[in-house]
Amino acid sequence: MPRVVLGKIALARSGDKGNSSNIGVIARTPAIYEFLRRELTGPVVREVFREICKGEVTRYELPNLLSLNFVLRDSLGGGGTRSLITDPQGKVHGAALLHMELEVPAELLP
Repeated sequence: MPRVVLGKIALARSGDKGNSSNIGVIARTPAIYEFLRRELTGPVVREVFREICKGEVTRYELPNLLSLNFVLRDSLGGGGTRSLITDPQGKVHGAALLHMELEVPAELLP
């Protein structure tokens, strides 16, 4: 299976609330959504953000939107007004996640 960046098969949006950030990952097709449901788990996302995410990562499924939403708890160093980290608002977490590589079945690739 080819290794590709997540951004080739999905889109992402991210934001923040207090000391947590969230990332919405939107699959480009229903087949890719099913693949991501199996492969893109909370522990996988937590590993990508292991340097900044001190809490758990919870995954929510939104099948009607072909989307997975991940909440990264304790990932902003205290939040926008208390943190010294570069992005205390979490706005770039979605873009960062799109750079992770996955082994994707060739038939799912555009």
